[in-house]
Amino acid sequence: MCGIVGAVAERNVVEILLEGLKRLEYRGYDSAGVALLDNDGGINRLRRTGKVQELVDAVAQHGAPGTTGIAHTRWATHGGVTESNAHPHTSSERIAVVHNGIIENYIDLREKLSAAGYQFTSDTDTETIAHTVHAELEKGADLLKAVQNSVAQFHGAYGTVIMDREDPSKVVVARSGSPLVIGLGLGENFIASDQMALLPVTRRFIFLEEGDVAQVTRREVLIFDKNGEPVEREIVDSKVEHDAGDKAGYRHYMLKEIHEQPTVVRNTLKDRLDEHGLMTNIFGDQAVEILAKVKHVQIIACGTSYHAGMTARYWLEQYANVSCGIEIASEFRYRKSVVHENSLLVTISQSGETADTLAALRLAKDLGYMSSLTICNVPGSSLVRESDMAFMTKAGAEIGVASTKAFTTQLTAFLMLTLAIGEHNGLTSDDKAQIVRGLHSLPAKLEETLTISEGIEDLAEEFADKNHSLFLGRGDQYPIAMEGALKLKEISYIHAEAYASGELKHGPLALIDDEMPVIVVAPNNELLEKLKSNVEEVRARGGIMYVFADKDANFKGDETMRVINVPHCEPAIAPIIYTLPLQLLSYYVALIKGTDVDQPRNLAKSVTVE
Repeated sequence: MCGIVGAVAERNVVEILLEGLKRLEYRGYDSAGVALLDNDGGINRLRRTGKVQELVDAVAQHGAPGTTGIAHTRWATHGGVTESNAHPHTSSERIAVVHNGIIENYIDLREKLSAAGYQFTSDTDTETIAHTVHAELEKGADLLKAVQNSVAQFHGAYGTVIMDREDPSKVVVARSGSPLVIGLGLGENFIASDQMALLPVTRRFIFLEEGDVAQVTRREVLIFDKNGEPVEREIVDSKVEHDAGDKAGYRHYMLKEIHEQPTVVRNTLKDRLDEHGLMTNIFGDQAVEILAKVKHVQIIACGTSYHAGMTARYWLEQYANVSCGIEIASEFRYRKSVVHENSLLVTISQSGETADTLAALRLAKDLGYMSSLTICNVPGSSLVRESDMAFMTKAGAEIGVASTKAFTTQLTAFLMLTLAIGEHNGLTSDDKAQIVRGLHSLPAKLEETLTISEGIEDLAEEFADKNHSLFLGRGDQYPIAMEGALKLKEISYIHAEAYASGELKHGPLALIDDEMPVIVVAPNNELLEKLKSNVEEVRARGGIMYVFADKDANFKGDETMRVINVPHCEPAIAPIIYTLPLQLLSYYVALIKGTDVDQPRNLAKSVTVE
């Protein structure tokens, strides 16, 4: 969601800025722009709607040299997808600004600035930043002071980079609620909303903290905290790899990432699991002491990560014998909640920058939780830095907007957390042995599951003219059904809903007809017979069933029920295994529908606004 790249150097930086934008395309956006300070003392700005390639082509046609510059990919919040609303925004041909986040009091600021004579050329909240900074400059402040005075007037979230035509040797950046990182070079420095954008030019980063304002020149970075006091921030040598450049022969990143799941799950397990169970301190140096005290787990997440947390609730209560709550971060933030004694807060996020989840963590610190743990895929992200403990899923860069491998590695992490907490809360030896066996077998079982993709591709043809669908699951497969429905919605634009199958008779049966595909996940577990009864309820009303079933579950296919056999597995890992067929189904349906699989409309990868 929205990407920022900036640079101050001796060389022409336009190619650095454009490459950075390309590396941030996975985040989701609808327009792109670049602004550079040229040798004649002007601002050379180009903006385009659509893909970054449209901007690249415009730069190639018109040229955009400059040693100081900023660039942006926009995901529309205020104002439609138009070139005039694309970033960067300017004020009086002097100030240029890029911005992630939302200025909540922009209407009041806009009225005040309009009364002072400033003319607005966009519908965005961001343009108020440019004019506010310019107004402060007109009062005699330098750029740094002008930005510090300006951010004191803003309410909301922002990661912003500002440059001044009359002071081309520097840019000033400010962060509140939306991430920014400074990349350190030799005689040049860089800024981005994600370190991924800067990996071609540096591996040394400073992650700005809440309220920081920084002045960045070619040779110096000065950082000031929210009180305006100078501070030092840690320099981090990043080991993050950006593997997005090659689809490895796959048609889409999403399909590549689906097929990477056996490998990335191996990475998640590596050096964390032996033949007896978990290795020591995999959740952090203080984890053993903290987890031994846990009697309640509160999970906070959004979207796909929320479904991982819902699955974890079943595991934690069934195996680890601790109570567990799961809540959507945007709801948790705005209601009064009761904190259980010895309660562990667990946040989940692929990016580690999800705005609602990060705000919930900060709120929880004031509510009295015993400790906090984040399960995350991005080292150095805000959730990782601000949590007491962090577990890195090691999924690698996930480029497809619809999450696949990030989800299965989150589930794997939660199953290990279940073991770690259960050791202190009566986890039975049989359950421990089953989970450990399941985790050891998981990568191979995932590989085996991927071999059924051809049958799923054939099945997808039957969805070509469908507009609605139902997904059903019981127990810990209910969240997996929810995740399957979400995937179908995200990339094929087919309306899909998920239900715990026992709820069919409480309303959803009214929807059943031969135009409503019903997708069922059916592992061979203690709820299988109950699930079969629910399947018969659908068939009796003329529904068409698509059942992903354990090969030993004895489902018999006919003209009203297509059965795809899934490899048998340990019960504890079944939710992870059954995720893959639903991902493949959504992918192949999207192919038939002709949608943009990797960058579906209206969606963003990293959701850094409320």
